[in-house]
Amino acid sequence: MAIERVSRPLSNSDFIIETGKWAKQAHGAVTVQHGGTVVMATAVSEREVDPEKDFFPLTVDYREKLYAAGKIPGGYFKREGRPTEKETLTSRLIDRPIRSAFGKDYYNETQILVNVLSFDGENDPDVLAINAASAALIVSDVPFTDPISAVRVGLIGGQLVINPPMGDMEQSDLDLVVAGNKQKIIMIEAGANEVPEEQMIKALKFGHDEIKKLCDLQSELGKKVNKPKREFVKPQVCDEVKKKVAAIASHQAFKQAFSAGSKEGREAAVQSLYKDKVLAQLKPAGEEEFDEKPVKTAFEKLEKEYVRDVLILGEGKRVDGRGAYDIREVTCDVGVLPRTHGSAVFTRGQTQALCVTTLGTGDDEQRIEALEGEVKKRFMLHYNFPPSSVGETGRTGGTGRREIGHGALAERALKPVVPTSEDFPYVVRLVSDILESNGSSSMATVCGGTLALMDAGVPLKAPVAGMAIGLITDEKRFKVLTDIAGIEDHLGDMDFKAAGTAKGLTALQMDLKIAGISEEIMLEAFDHAKKARFKILDIIAQTIKQPRTEISEFAPRITTIQINPEKIGALIGPGGKVIRGICDETGAKVEIDDSGLVMIASTEAKAAELAAQRVREITAEAEVGAIYQGTVRKLMAFGAFCEILPGQDGLCHVSEVADGFVKDVTEYLRVGDVVPVKVVGVENGKISLSIKQAKEGGWPKLPEGAERDTISPPSERSRGGGRDRSRSRR
Repeated sequence: MAIERVSRPLSNSDFIIETGKWAKQAHGAVTVQHGGTVVMATAVSEREVDPEKDFFPLTVDYREKLYAAGKIPGGYFKREGRPTEKETLTSRLIDRPIRSAFGKDYYNETQILVNVLSFDGENDPDVLAINAASAALIVSDVPFTDPISAVRVGLIGGQLVINPPMGDMEQSDLDLVVAGNKQKIIMIEAGANEVPEEQMIKALKFGHDEIKKLCDLQSELGKKVNKPKREFVKPQVCDEVKKKVAAIASHQAFKQAFSAGSKEGREAAVQSLYKDKVLAQLKPAGEEEFDEKPVKTAFEKLEKEYVRDVLILGEGKRVDGRGAYDIREVTCDVGVLPRTHGSAVFTRGQTQALCVTTLGTGDDEQRIEALEGEVKKRFMLHYNFPPSSVGETGRTGGTGRREIGHGALAERALKPVVPTSEDFPYVVRLVSDILESNGSSSMATVCGGTLALMDAGVPLKAPVAGMAIGLITDEKRFKVLTDIAGIEDHLGDMDFKAAGTAKGLTALQMDLKIAGISEEIMLEAFDHAKKARFKILDIIAQTIKQPRTEISEFAPRITTIQINPEKIGALIGPGGKVIRGICDETGAKVEIDDSGLVMIASTEAKAAELAAQRVREITAEAEVGAIYQGTVRKLMAFGAFCEILPGQDGLCHVSEVADGFVKDVTEYLRVGDVVPVKVVGVENGKISLSIKQAKEGGWPKLPEGAERDTISPPSERSRGGGRDRSRSRR
């Protein structure tokens, strides 16, 4: 097999696709390189269809090898373990556009493996992986002929940028991954800092212009390889079976079944139509080896035709009777759980999310081992979708790809409005438990999450709401639908989810079951989503107008103190002795970061106050002009060293001990004396003190309990022939 290579300039380096060198036994294999980042994708598809499967069994696995960044995995086993959240999300990112580009009737088991082989710290491998997966299929004999490409679009300093370096993305107001073919956009995944719809649409068009060029690059590679595509015969439903089923399950029969008022009623009526009428009439009595699959397939196709072609596109009616823009009834409740830090239940129709906020300290930050280094998260959203939420039984325990994906979308939507650690020094965990689902539980999580965060007293920059928009089209007609129900999602062509504030979008996700949508449809989807978002935001405002001013009594109180970073060592102490002592003495938790920010957490106000006082005492800085109670630690001929703060000594020069000429400081001071001193200067860490400037109206008095003669002036000491300096002292 000849080695083939194509490339074109992209951003600051060449975008290179190569095949024929590695993994030659795979049906298709390529490497994609951009800068110093290299990913390899292999594609294999079974040549025979499993007759037991009536769906497309596509598996995509993306893995990041830590050797790509010159690192050895942590942990005992020192090898990569189960997929990380980033790997799972990227696997989904590849799967979504690739799956829709295959023919609807292609049921051959297919597996795409993508590995990151080299990582330069600048070019994110996730968008390269989408291109690599498509290119591997293009150079294979798998019947995949229309290339899919993807780019990342950033909005930096008001300018749109294609595939910006990862470091620049930290200043970007937009993180948009868009995938498509030469004709249309197929998949969107975006996080944004309240970007208006108009700007988002410009970014999508900007990204699609580059996608077209990358698709041409893949086509060029495919022509060079010139591998014949295997023959693919679409499975056909027997016309005779379809006619028999249609004679029983007519449009009128489906109309009657779908006239039931509830989801459960409609599902029961459709199931009864199939089992009690269709199957009962077509299955011969006593026939044990009857093949039910063709009958069921024909029935499902007829159901889909009725809902799509007859009901929605033909009569302009939705399954539950709503109009295209109508949202199901929405209710919001906050403070629903007594002991949590913040809680809410958001219900939209038959979709219900229980969202709970928990506030933690810096110790609760999530630390993630990634290619780019250790990443810390102080805002986490976890989404759970139990089978009971759709009235089913199933396995529970592990977190599936769907749960990770939906949680990441909701987290992305809320993250831009979560305050910084400087404004709100808490780690925030938000959990969404889906109680029931009939359409877009991820957007219910966004809305319920906003309510729960505000109930917990998290000072959000603005409330966030989200909505899912659907599409039914036969390429001649189309209908865009707001707040899609489960059946409209299942039988529809698009799942368009948009979340944001009143100012603009914070998250966007679009998945298609068709090979792209027109600009007209996309604009209408944005319009539906914006109107719905504003309606939900109004309902949220009626429930809770602003975040609570006080956090829960059960949440830790965090006091922050900024200290000089040079004082960190003194506060920690040898082997952590000082900071442990403060924690043991007060019962509070004390954390310090490298910037000198000290966070004191406790559920008891008195404990936090006492710990804060101890921290201030240990880390206090000498202030010029301030008067302190200084303890004499050492006497010298030229003056006295006095401790004014824990661990901080200053020099009181002999000229600053008293008015007039002082010949011997020992005539005034003893080691251990406590005297008021004024800070008259601080230079290069050295503190200059003055006793004479600190006294008012004569020699200052000692604190209560001290012996008067320890700091008596010379005139008093000379009476009676002087004092015995060796006398007992306090």
